[in-house]
Amino acid sequence: MAYRVLIAQFMHETNTFSKLPTTLEDYRKRWLIEGEAMVPRFTGTRNEVGGYIDSVKKYGWQPVWAGAANATPSGKLTKECWETIRDMIVGAAKKAGKLDAICLSLHGAAVTETEDDAEGALLEALRGIVGTDIPVVATLDLHANATLKMAKHANALVSYRTYPHIDGYERAAQVAALVQEALEGRKKPRCLLVQPAMLEGADHGRTTQPGLMRDLLARADAFEKEPGINVVSVQAGFTWADIPYTGPSVAVSYEPEAEARAKAVAAAMLDEIWKRRNESSSDYRPISDAIAAAKAGVGKDGPLVVADGTDNPGGGGYNDTTPVLQALIDAKVENVAVGTIFDPGTVQQAIKAGVGATIDIVLGGHTDPSMGGPVKAKALVRMLSDGSFKNDGPMNAGVETSMGPTAVLRIGGIDVVTISNRIQTIDLQVFLSQGIDPRTKSVVVVKSVQHFRAAYAPIAREIVLVDSGGICSPDITRLKFTKLRRPIWPLDGVNDPYAGVRA
Repeated sequence: MAYRVLIAQFMHETNTFSKLPTTLEDYRKRWLIEGEAMVPRFTGTRNEVGGYIDSVKKYGWQPVWAGAANATPSGKLTKECWETIRDMIVGAAKKAGKLDAICLSLHGAAVTETEDDAEGALLEALRGIVGTDIPVVATLDLHANATLKMAKHANALVSYRTYPHIDGYERAAQVAALVQEALEGRKKPRCLLVQPAMLEGADHGRTTQPGLMRDLLARADAFEKEPGINVVSVQAGFTWADIPYTGPSVAVSYEPEAEARAKAVAAAMLDEIWKRRNESSSDYRPISDAIAAAKAGVGKDGPLVVADGTDNPGGGGYNDTTPVLQALIDAKVENVAVGTIFDPGTVQQAIKAGVGATIDIVLGGHTDPSMGGPVKAKALVRMLSDGSFKNDGPMNAGVETSMGPTAVLRIGGIDVVTISNRIQTIDLQVFLSQGIDPRTKSVVVVKSVQHFRAAYAPIAREIVLVDSGGICSPDITRLKFTKLRRPIWPLDGVNDPYAGVRA
């Protein structure tokens, strides 16, 4: 008889410092799909749900499709939003009758108006329905603020091992393989979590160059070859969350007989993170450096890619700050593409005027003008569209994305992809779908801090990461924490990585 396995997704990376609450409408703009409708949406895609769909076929499971929910990072989920998504998944488990296992796609950094640990609360609720005996395993984002509650109610937490996150499919396949072994009685996985007294660490998870995170993952790979050690996951944490659990952590899934070894493995990983806590590959530069590089690169092959990392919608950035765009306009840089500026009002203005019209715009800078006021200029409406496309990848290949009603506005020599739904620029289709070939541009501006590299590094002549003063600034002294566990490095004088560790 086929094993009955519930499959669900709940994703959000919550920037608690954002003034934008996350609503059900925000989920609908990316996806909020109930039940079996998730299957046609994600069949053939390279994300976690696509991985689970293929695993169902591979192992002959009888699936219970609960639903899939994913929204662009922003502020706390409203109570209504959280309870609706929670109840969709928990309700499916209640209605399913007997279940043999649960496979989840979670982020690990979701915060709601009522829950600082939303994923832990979801896992606890599911455990309350299915009991303690069946395997419950979840994928996590590499930037999860993982918690003891998550580990208590899961048999394993399996985090991405790439940043940009291009291995969601593979992690889901790893989860499914472990679940299958548990269903067949060949494994009895348990989960252990340790978290140091650190707000930041593990180089924020960067894997595009040699360094700390790659070294940690190599150690994790070696530990996983040991008897009784199933999975060793490193979560770099998501810094922009004022909750007790913010920061890096290590999760180890192990067999009962290997409990002592699992604790030793976790301690070894934590000690490495602590010992190398000052290592960082981040290279934020002032906007003036980007302008200088743009001028120096005129006539050279390939675009200069300017990453506006502190207005990264993938970390809760408002997607409408303007200092980079204004600097390019002031410097009269030509042959530029900017992706993207979130400004639904200006999009509607462009739609009303029509393609070919010249309009007076007040673009961007509306959410928090202290981070750069609106750009006032004349703009030519070059293109209008519904803003929909499928990602080419490598990240989330085949996944449908909606920028909402979209206008391409030309300001001098700059084409600005102006959108109605906030998105991170991770795919070339952000431009290609709007009639812009970024490979032919002298400068390409992306609202992203790291994920863009998967698609844009191969075409770039140079990459400059800038700090434009947005909400995702790496300067943590700008953040006012009230719930964070203390003492904690680097905010306090901490000499012991285990200070305040929840064991």
